[in-house]
Amino acid sequence: MKRISKISFAALLAGFMFGLSSPSQAAECIAPANPGGGWDFTCRTISKIMYDIGVVKEPIQVINMAGGGGGLAYTHVVNERNSDDELIVAASTATATRLAQNAYSGMTSDQVRFLGAIGADPGVIVVAKNSPYKNLNELLDAVIADPSKHAFAGGSAAGGYDHLKVLMALKRKGFTDIRKVKYIGVDGDADAITQTVGGFTSAMTGDISGVVGFIKSGDVRVLASFTEKRIPGFKDIPTAKEQGIDVIAVNWRGLYTPKGASKASYKKWTRALRKVGASKEWKEAMVANGLAPFNKVGKDFQSYVDGVIAEVRVMSVELGVMKK
Repeated sequence: MKRISKISFAALLAGFMFGLSSPSQAAECIAPANPGGGWDFTCRTISKIMYDIGVVKEPIQVINMAGGGGGLAYTHVVNERNSDDELIVAASTATATRLAQNAYSGMTSDQVRFLGAIGADPGVIVVAKNSPYKNLNELLDAVIADPSKHAFAGGSAAGGYDHLKVLMALKRKGFTDIRKVKYIGVDGDADAITQTVGGFTSAMTGDISGVVGFIKSGDVRVLASFTEKRIPGFKDIPTAKEQGIDVIAVNWRGLYTPKGASKASYKKWTRALRKVGASKEWKEAMVANGLAPFNKVGKDFQSYVDGVIAEVRVMSVELGVMKK
């Protein structure tokens, strides 16, 4: 009996000590990639600001979980952390695109709750400085008139978001035979813009952060940004929307939470994210990292993501990159 009592006490003590040091007590942000890059930036910057401005009481631990283009982390959250109130996960446009294209092995977008996005790398359409096209409609009209004479270069693979944003713009003008549109997928925006400057493609489709140097050198002209408003610092670039092409296509920086987490948890994290988005610290971080304002938090953001996923899925089927 004495031996049993000692073992029981030891077990109780161990359990108590584990409870004091359990990592579950600390909030975590999963970055679905190795250190460096967009998802890691999102987790580390947003979680640090949350603590710095006092919307969380303890520092948030950042966990890097690379694999499957975000799929490993997504599966982990759905299967292992579904009810965790103290978990947030970095996401971006790539997350939504891959979910739309069933790239996460059967995982679906309704298995998590999208929390919000508070910044974005704006999508742009760029031509060489000597291009005959002076605005977005001139370029798109030329492509519609004879798709065989034109090609776009982009930093994502065929069927990726750089490719799709061009097709979205063409569809807004009534062009539906999107398989006829030529697209050259290369390794990043720098290689894509080189194709356009060199005269191998009519235009480049990408994000503004990848072409800033070419804009400043005068080698290219940006025909349009796919943003709600003109990009801070680039006020001379018109939006596609003001040219009659209602497309918002940005690489947003945001978060999602487990589907089974409590309503109180979701409310807490949306409130915290809104406060970060309104802070001077985040505004400074956006300027330093070439991001533009993009504030959609809570139900507004969930609706936006649902719309993007639906459109990407339809176009991906039309392109033949996925089955119905």
